[in-house]
Amino acid sequence: MELNERAELDTSQANDVGRGSGGGGGGGMGIPIPGGGGKGGIIGIVVAVIIALLGGGFGLNAMNNGDEGGQAGGDDLDQVCSTANPDRLQDARCRNLLFVNSIQAYWKKAYPELGKGNYEPTTTNFFQQAVNTGCGQADSGVGPFYCPADQKVYIDLGFYDELATRFGAKGEFAQPYVLAHEYGHHVQDLLGTNAKAGQGDQSGPKSASVRLELQADCYAGSWAKHASESKDKSGQEPLFKSITEADVSQAVDAAEAIGDDSIQERSGGQVNPDQFTHGTSEQRKRWFSRGYEGGDPKTCDTFGTDQL
Repeated sequence: MELNERAELDTSQANDVGRGSGGGGGGGMGIPIPGGGGKGGIIGIVVAVIIALLGGGFGLNAMNNGDEGGQAGGDDLDQVCSTANPDRLQDARCRNLLFVNSIQAYWKKAYPELGKGNYEPTTTNFFQQAVNTGCGQADSGVGPFYCPADQKVYIDLGFYDELATRFGAKGEFAQPYVLAHEYGHHVQDLLGTNAKAGQGDQSGPKSASVRLELQADCYAGSWAKHASESKDKSGQEPLFKSITEADVSQAVDAAEAIGDDSIQERSGGQVNPDQFTHGTSEQRKRWFSRGYEGGDPKTCDTFGTDQL
């Protein structure tokens, strides 16, 4: 993967909200960190999904910027990620902003083909340790997630260290895969899929939760197929100079590493399909690959098949 140093990044698509204090169950749909990674984990995510999909939350104000959650503001990405900064792509926030720009550029083109109108972009909030969201207060232990209540993606970029060291997914292209998965949840929210899934089972091998997560993996694969086509804010420069099959394999490896069965094993327990919320390693790998091979989100109907 080679990023284009000349690309003009759209900083309106992300915020650095800085360091938060406290903890909590977190909210939304995302990739949990197994045992010991914080107060979230699989159970916290499942509970949060149920509450969030029902329009709830935890009674906390979203993005207080310091009033009730101890949130300390971060840096101005306009300056940090400006083309005037020759070292900007060495900054993880700017690299991830580029990924976000690419993902949303893809959905701007692909979403209307689903017959549901135009794509509505949203923002990613980079945070450290903890953050206040429309789904309640979350800490880094829940991993990256999408909050339906405020329609934003949240990630502590330190998760990528966890992804590499604890999950074994060390390739850099695993990072945009994670973001593309979370933006897949945003697309599901726009389509109404999240709300429908909230009416079904939230755990089990064929649960609505598993179907939702596998579809988000498939959507991530569809983006990856077209990622090299995405242009920068000016519409003139490509965001990526190159994306290789080896890069895509890194995303596949990441999807495989965070299957429910793998996470349960890493947590020291037995594999219990009744507690599945995201799908097995094989399923996550296969659905990402399906999205990548076809490059068409319409092939990602995990709700209309028994062959998960």
